[in-house]
Amino acid sequence: MRFDVLTLFPEIIESYCGVSIMKRAKEGEVFSLNTVNPRDYTEDKHKKVDDTPYGGGAGMVLMPQPYVDAYDSVEKLENSITVMLSPQGEPLNEKLVIDLAQYSQIIMLCGHYEGFDERIRDIIKPKEISVGDFVLTGGELPALCLIDAVSRKLNGTLGRRESAEDDSFSNGLLEYPHYTKPRDFRGYKVPEVLLNGNHKDINEFRFNQQLERTKIKRPDLYEKYIKKADL
Repeated sequence: MRFDVLTLFPEIIESYCGVSIMKRAKEGEVFSLNTVNPRDYTEDKHKKVDDTPYGGGAGMVLMPQPYVDAYDSVEKLENSITVMLSPQGEPLNEKLVIDLAQYSQIIMLCGHYEGFDERIRDIIKPKEISVGDFVLTGGELPALCLIDAVSRKLNGTLGRRESAEDDSFSNGLLEYPHYTKPRDFRGYKVPEVLLNGNHKDINEFRFNQQLERTKIKRPDLYEKYIKKADL
């Protein structure tokens, strides 16, 4: 997988992908990361990438020239998709993450300030993706959410493939609770079923915990799962 990120703040993307699991995956060539700064492509002598909106209004709008030229500079692989991180986009969920992980390259456009000049959308025609019904200062955090979520689906990112398979939403339910040492902490004990070594009992316990946790915390997901599973 290759991630190409158009951003005015490449250090945000690069620093996150330079630590922990992301760092190991990148060094292990599970994915490669390329950041492109539209400021490097602006024709303005002051390196300006934004200007006031036509028609008036608050804030500054990102100019089309730097972003379109920066996008044109990126080598496009055959199995590639371009994404714009935007609150107007399709919600990022587990199904979409799995779909995105099938591509060889994801090119991401990170906005800032008041947003993109509409002609950037018209010319590039990206798939718009949102991480929630709220507005952030820029698209860098959503881009990192996408990179992190997608990279977990790639072979070699996690130590064990089961780590991703057991994640919340992987089967439509929230993840079961986890426990480690000590067995007894301030009177809170590890459930006995996890200590007996009976994997059938353990799997049944964990599944029931998934159902109960999802029913309480995400009744919308629970109802959807029950209808689909016909339980």
